[in-house]
Amino acid sequence: MEKGLTEVYCGTAKGKTTLAMGQSLKAAIEGQSVIIIQFMKGKESQAMDFLQNLENLDIKIFRFEKRDTCYEELSEQEKAEEKQNILNGLNFARKVVVTQECDVLVLDELLGLLDSGIAEADAMVEILKLKREPMHIIMTGREIPEKLRDYVDSITTLSMEAPDCEKDSL
Repeated sequence: MEKGLTEVYCGTAKGKTTLAMGQSLKAAIEGQSVIIIQFMKGKESQAMDFLQNLENLDIKIFRFEKRDTCYEELSEQEKAEEKQNILNGLNFARKVVVTQECDVLVLDELLGLLDSGIAEADAMVEILKLKREPMHIIMTGREIPEKLRDYVDSITTLSMEAPDCEKDSL
């Protein structure tokens, strides 16, 4: 049985979701089933829907948020309603892990739930503790809390730092 990894793509730069989707596409092309659960995406939520329409690939995308507006822009009442929807998505992720419903599970912007105060790191640790081989889990977000690090095999940090470049003199 192949070991399934738990990976995190985090940092301040753009590209975390794109990297996770690329891994999903690669896995699906190799015949694996993929479930993508997107959190905290707001207006950009349908950008990856084309993946579900690719023939002969087993990719399913789920979103539990009902509004297109970013969470931070909602009224307090709307936030309360949306928080419940998002927590339903977190419960669905737990179910997918417990039932081994797919080979690859992408939890896109899961770590953003921590930044917004919607979920605690302990809820994410609980999900990761339920993971069995050979499931592969990919999580994205800006920062990974220390509590999660013991349950992760690989952390890739994308930053916006410019590389030091020196021009060669002729």
